[in-house]
Amino acid sequence: MDNSADSFDLVILGAGSGGYACALRAAQLGLRVALVEKDKLGGTCLHVGCIPTKALLHAAEVADAARESAHVGIRASFDGVDVPALHTYKDGVVNRLHKGLTGLIRGRGITVLEGEGRLIGPRTVQVGDRRVTGEHLVLATGSRPRSVPGLEVDGERVLTSDHALRLDRIPTRAVVVGGGVIGCEFASVWRSFGVEVTIVEALPRLLPGEDEASSAALARAFRKRGITARTGVGVASAERTDDGVRLHLSDEEILDADVVLVAVGRGPVTDDLGLADHGIATDRGFVVVDERCRTSVPGVFAVGDIVPGLQLAHRGFAQGLFVAEEIAGRDPRPVEDETIPRVTYCEPEVASVGITEAVARERYGEDAVTAVTYDLAGNGRSQILRTQGFVKLVRRVDGPVVGIHLVGARVGELVAEAQLIVGWEAHPDDVTPLLHAHPTQGEAIGEAHLALAGSPLHAHT
Repeated sequence: MDNSADSFDLVILGAGSGGYACALRAAQLGLRVALVEKDKLGGTCLHVGCIPTKALLHAAEVADAARESAHVGIRASFDGVDVPALHTYKDGVVNRLHKGLTGLIRGRGITVLEGEGRLIGPRTVQVGDRRVTGEHLVLATGSRPRSVPGLEVDGERVLTSDHALRLDRIPTRAVVVGGGVIGCEFASVWRSFGVEVTIVEALPRLLPGEDEASSAALARAFRKRGITARTGVGVASAERTDDGVRLHLSDEEILDADVVLVAVGRGPVTDDLGLADHGIATDRGFVVVDERCRTSVPGVFAVGDIVPGLQLAHRGFAQGLFVAEEIAGRDPRPVEDETIPRVTYCEPEVASVGITEAVARERYGEDAVTAVTYDLAGNGRSQILRTQGFVKLVRRVDGPVVGIHLVGARVGELVAEAQLIVGWEAHPDDVTPLLHAHPTQGEAIGEAHLALAGSPLHAHT
């Protein structure tokens, strides 16, 4: 191919989790890579998503620990939130990771082009006054927060998650519109900081993509914490008041709040890329791809939030690695959504891998599926952490485990083992011989498999 300065083996549009992972792996495999980014390397996850929200969630955990310290004989108190110091902590985490990523990308010899890229050919991108062409092109432009009709986002009273991360005050009353992952995480943070929180979710339950048992357990825990969840209702209209926002719900209830967080999901950033001009098929803004992340145009791939499916940073990261190896001719294994771990980092955490019990029974038949639940009340480490929850296993009768669902403090740390079990299509008898350190919450996974294999020890089922 042309070896001029503006010709590359691979041009990547977007430097979020999918884009930068693809760039790093491709460069590692010897490809000449150009990475185009209009904002900051690291994208949504690093700057306005995973990392800063989890920093806030850790601060919330510290607040809860201070408030509840008397239960373990420690004299401490929660006296409020120093908002500037909170942002200094959060931003410090982000900045250190951003600096490290920037150094890593430069160290791999990747050409970084700062600016907004637009396709002017199937594999040619215009970035400012520079034009770059790749033998292959990867679209990885990510997503942005969605809004809802009647709720005009202003960044002061009606917020997206981007605004909520930069909020210069702790509200007294907050309404969160949307009971998915983002909504539940911010509701959890704000409640830990002393905010009166109400969640409004149009679907019948919180975290509608998770197993029904997980949703029910989270709803109970949120009620106990003082978080109100109004499910099965929507927002009919909204109006500004002197000191906040008044929401009129579809069931005629009225809610007043200092701030409203709109957390109804994220939409793909594809509208200004020129995709249609060059034959790249989309569906409701998402780029249509096959199982190998190939678009309708040869040599053009798409990864991450712009591809239909789970909008998770680690999914985009895995797809980016896959595409780099695909382009390099290594014949990698495609990323499968059903074996991707999912974690909602609220209190308590909700984590899962695989399919829900309802999906399993619909797919395989009512009598072809069995499920078992191990209550964390029987787990020593969970008692030390003073958490409630469970490990639920969903299995095909006489077959592998097809779903693992967890609720409780820090259960997100257990999801790696859960992914191995589901991803490797393990049977309960494959797992029961494995030793889990004592006392750990990981023992709950072992106990649940013992119960599923018909030989429970401590299991509460």
